[in-house]
Amino acid sequence: MTKILTVDDSRAVRMIVSKHARELGFEVEEAEDGEQGLLKLEEDTFDLLILDVTMPVLDGPGMLVKMRENGNQTPVLMLTSESKRSIISQLMKLGINDYILKPFKPEELQNKMMKALKMEGKGSGGASSSIVQEAPAPASSNSSGGGSNKGAEGAGKPFVDILVVDDMENVHKRLRQLIPEHLSLSFALTARAALGTARERVFRVVLIDHDLPDVNSGSLMKQLRLMQPHAAFLALALRTTNSVQDDAKAAGFDGVVFKPFNPEGLEDFLLRFFDNQDAVNVDGNLLRVAQFKGRETRLPGYFVQVTNLVTKAIDDIAAACFAEVILDVSLVPSIPEKIARLVLDLRDRSQKVGVELRLVGSPEIAKTLKQLADTADVPVFGTVAQAQGGKAA
Repeated sequence: MTKILTVDDSRAVRMIVSKHARELGFEVEEAEDGEQGLLKLEEDTFDLLILDVTMPVLDGPGMLVKMRENGNQTPVLMLTSESKRSIISQLMKLGINDYILKPFKPEELQNKMMKALKMEGKGSGGASSSIVQEAPAPASSNSSGGGSNKGAEGAGKPFVDILVVDDMENVHKRLRQLIPEHLSLSFALTARAALGTARERVFRVVLIDHDLPDVNSGSLMKQLRLMQPHAAFLALALRTTNSVQDDAKAAGFDGVVFKPFNPEGLEDFLLRFFDNQDAVNVDGNLLRVAQFKGRETRLPGYFVQVTNLVTKAIDDIAAACFAEVILDVSLVPSIPEKIARLVLDLRDRSQKVGVELRLVGSPEIAKTLKQLADTADVPVFGTVAQAQGGKAA
């Protein structure tokens, strides 16, 4: 029987990985850190390792280096919350076979496991491409999408952060100037070029002009989504275009980025897709929401982002069979209508999936919730320890 070792300091993540591995008929062993993982490798032989990056005692990269030095060439999938190319490039150089960005979908995990094990079949949603041994250069590629990375040696498709599909050449050039240098960008000037490059590369976000000549942008998006099942698809549109957001949503896009680009719009775009990994820290069934940083105009986006990330984490915690989720919102701005909406949405989600929500908050947040009719009955714990013990302040 195929045997997998999952190494992660989060019990919730280990349980999620084990659950979905067993659904594929695999046998699973667990370890809490890199040192325990190395001991497991001395005791037994595994067909695949699923290894977290950040762990106490010995982290994932440290364990990987030691096992490779010992001659152990077991395939490795690395779990990481970092999408930055510099981090991914370092992991690839250490000799991983593939990586998974957290939070991940069950079908993505299963597809990655099957691909790493060179097995056909099970795992829905379409298999994801393997990473390559060298990251593509952060500069823009040509409009045809280019050839495969020669450093890959057949290992898979190059990973690129953003694909811009727009017939006006200045669009991708301007975007390249405005986004952080570590984000990679490719472009296509035609639908045909976009389809070609989508066959050869793996993208995190695809931006498609809402008004491409002689092309239905919605139909093109659906074709590209078949080849890029894990990418987000956004429409590029002029601010003066009537009802573009409704039209884009109806066509199946995940959102809209307006042209000409401005700092506020791009900041929201980057926050949503590239800089949100630290907004909510997940440790088992404990969720800590990070402090808001930025301009006041970004507060609505911050609350939407936190709601989306915590909702996904609650689903994962429920899947891992925890009875409760502890949510620490002590650092969240105490804006009455925003904090109330956040709490109500997350309480509803927790009830829907069958876990108890235990809220940890500052005295100010507790007072704010108590003063509002819809949240007056929500208990607020003063500390995480109190929440874990079930004793409200």
